[in-house]
Amino acid sequence: MLIFLLLLACAAAAGYAFLPSSLGKARRRLSRNRRQEPGVLYLTFDDGPSPDYTPALLDLLASHQVPATFFVVGDHARENPALIQRMQDEGHAIGFHSAHHHSAYLMGPRQTRRDFSDGLTALNDLGVAPRYFRPPWGVVNWSSLAQIRTRRLHPILWDVMAQDWRGDITSGEIIRRLRARVYPGAVICLHDGRGAEGAPGRTIQALDVLLPEWLDQGFTFRPLVCHE
Repeated sequence: MLIFLLLLACAAAAGYAFLPSSLGKARRRLSRNRRQEPGVLYLTFDDGPSPDYTPALLDLLASHQVPATFFVVGDHARENPALIQRMQDEGHAIGFHSAHHHSAYLMGPRQTRRDFSDGLTALNDLGVAPRYFRPPWGVVNWSSLAQIRTRRLHPILWDVMAQDWRGDITSGEIIRRLRARVYPGAVICLHDGRGAEGAPGRTIQALDVLLPEWLDQGFTFRPLVCHE
């Protein structure tokens, strides 16, 4: 009986979050060729803003006149209003990355609704009306999808990652991975907050090398638009 209940619970969890998340990621992969844009890259940053790292990242982007899209956590945005204002003043797009960075696997319908409400209220209070939503870890549940539709958000995943949040990934390894993985039209997902100690700093070091390279190769950077 216990085994049956455990299997039932696993099946329910799979149906609630694993299935919609897997379908979303599969659609992203299948549409890759259609979304390629010669000469264009989309830089995106998750999990901030961070008072320790986001200012240096904004300085670097400004020095190369590169716009990006920041998927911010509501709690962090509320704690760092000046950084949110700076992002807007410097031409970056701001998307929504949940209120508290909890996994949709672990949130029931009521908690999911509250997460959207709390996070979007925090951003609205700072003068931000985000159009885009990136779920933490790319995981959604059926309640997330209902909130996305109701609030007319555009869900955005990514095409390229470098696992830059990990403690064992050096700036050199981030450079190597991005050189190997980036292609025209790619949405690149990096991080300016959270992760292992010092991880966002290594991401900034890598971009200090890569941004001039990409610009020399003729790439143009754009904040995300509804291109999907």
